[in-house]
Amino acid sequence: MPAGNEKTNLNMAGKKQINMLLSVLLEVAAGAGLAAIGSGVAAAGAGIGIGSIGNGALQSIARQPESLGDIRANMILAIAFIEGPALFAIIIGMLVTLK
Repeated sequence: MPAGNEKTNLNMAGKKQINMLLSVLLEVAAGAGLAAIGSGVAAAGAGIGIGSIGNGALQSIARQPESLGDIRANMILAIAFIEGPALFAIIIGMLVTLK
């Protein structure tokens, strides 16, 4: 009977070590992986937003061609406001991923 208990204790110790190793690996991978996913989401969100702005600008120019200058200026300003935080998020994600 004691030999069986020793074998069980060794199996339990091995499982604990494996669990600890896996948890450390998951923590490292999760940090870099989530940063990469966050950067991708920021880039995709900015792309969708800029596309939506361009769509709205083209539709409004088609309806009122005489207001081309005002619409273009407002479109460029809105695109700059969207691109700034998106670029910031991408840089932060790269810094976290490549640390």
